[in-house]
Amino acid sequence: MTEPVASKLDVGTGADMRPIAALTRRATAKGAGLPGVVWLGGYRSDMTGSKAEALCQQAGRNGQACLRFDYSGHGASGGSFREGTISRWLEESLAAFEHYTSGPQILVGSSMGGWIALRMVQELNARGQGDRVAGLVLIAPAPDFTLELMEPELTDAQRAALERDGYYEEPTPYGPDPNVFTRALFEDGRRNRVLDGLIETGAPVHIIQGMADPDVPWRHALRLVEHLPSENVTVTLIRDGDHRLSRDEDIARILAAVDGIAAGN
Repeated sequence: MTEPVASKLDVGTGADMRPIAALTRRATAKGAGLPGVVWLGGYRSDMTGSKAEALCQQAGRNGQACLRFDYSGHGASGGSFREGTISRWLEESLAAFEHYTSGPQILVGSSMGGWIALRMVQELNARGQGDRVAGLVLIAPAPDFTLELMEPELTDAQRAALERDGYYEEPTPYGPDPNVFTRALFEDGRRNRVLDGLIETGAPVHIIQGMADPDVPWRHALRLVEHLPSENVTVTLIRDGDHRLSRDEDIARILAAVDGIAAGN
């Protein structure tokens, strides 16, 4: 099994350049013919979380290539978190995909990473590279979350802060620092909508969603299904699953979904 290699990739130009930290594992002869695996994390998560680690370890056992990286303002990458938008993080994801991977890849997107995975498919299709996507595994996917899940719940105080300060903060159970949501993130989210038409993935999709998720309602996952082609879409609902889906049994389901797509099942 090869070991992950750390590196950094500069994305952007001039004052907008930011170093994107990545961990890559190369394929071995054992994995000949298998697609690689690309991890796309969630909002404020990083590439060293338990799901990403388990995915990388499984890829190593299978001989598959694996790419993990941190968006700007996340983890080991440079750049300001408050400057982050879906377009900015999508640009970094596509740059890492182009620089570090070759051949077909399985995109594994968690929460916001599910939105970015779907936008990557659209952009790769537009470039004539849709065949580079072997499949998608979407974990508690949150496409269009700014518009669909957050805007309707904004309080008057939050709306006023967005207008006055350009951002608002709220506590999160996932860490000591508050989440920061900017006006730019909301405005850019509208420009990256995917739940407004058919999303032609050209590859199998497996959605894994907890029904006890307090952040992304399970019905949101079913709404996403309505925008996907009818063939090759699988949904696994976990009755007591939360948003993180990081229990051993949850991770086992995720790894099985990735293996299933890699094997063509």
